Amino acid sequence: MNEKLKPYVLLSPILLILVGIFLTGIIMGLIQSLGYFKAAGLTEFTLKYYREILLDKGFLSSLRFSLYTSIVSSVLAIIFGVLLSYSILQIKGRKDIVESLYRVPIAVPHIVSVLLMYNILSQSGILPRILYGAGLISDPSQFPSILYEKNGIGIMIAYLWKEIPFVALTTYTILSGVSNKLSDVAYNLGAKKRQVFFHVLLPLIMPSVFSSFIIIFAFSFGAYEVPLLLGPTQPKALPVQAFIEYNNPVLQNRPYAMVINMLITLIAIILTWLYFKAFERVYKYTR
Repeated sequence: MNEKLKPYVLLSPILLILVGIFLTGIIMGLIQSLGYFKAAGLTEFTLKYYREILLDKGFLSSLRFSLYTSIVSSVLAIIFGVLLSYSILQIKGRKDIVESLYRVPIAVPHIVSVLLMYNILSQSGILPRILYGAGLISDPSQFPSILYEKNGIGIMIAYLWKEIPFVALTTYTILSGVSNKLSDVAYNLGAKKRQVFFHVLLPLIMPSVFSSFIIIFAFSFGAYEVPLLLGPTQPKALPVQAFIEYNNPVLQNRPYAMVINMLITLIAIILTWLYFKAFERVYKYTR
């Protein structure tokens, strides 16, 4: 058997099931988004639901909110994740404990991170009580409201707690494999640590940084549980808005939910394509 085809043949049984379920859901969602939903008495294909959703101020507000929280949290995760991986690389001696600690958030489900954020950052949480006990605030209610605000800070903090270690893990793997000779040559030529980082190490990990950004942005843009539990009443994140429309007791509203899902899927497909392009660059670098 051709060695290139062998892995795909061995994985074909489960891949067929997964792809079948995925494509069936996409096709059914697309059909319903075009206005065909026989269970609700809708039997004509139309683009009016797309037109109404794209012109709806509530949808545009949700789209801006989702893009804002996803982009800001992803950019900050990239910056702090790269700095964390570089800092770990600079540690002399044993790094086992540090490497184990920063990987812990990756294994923790997002729903658990939401509970942590609530127990720590809410006005009745641990941090306000510590500040109150230290005399820095006269009452826990004076602690600034971070959760459930329109600025989405609570959502972004929950994302950052998970995403920074993920970025650090992907970039540290490459940094640790880079030969020290490259940095030594730069130091011998008079470069400082900052110059070595920006002009030697950073260009080498840029493909990994880009692919990490695509992954965490696509996830946070389509995530449901974090914005549902930590987000404001208005505007709602797109996945939350789609879920609300889907649960509407009026079945004739189902196409609106499917339109939102199709738009989220379209953005996810575009990001997946960008990810594979970035992965090609990473593979080319590591060969």
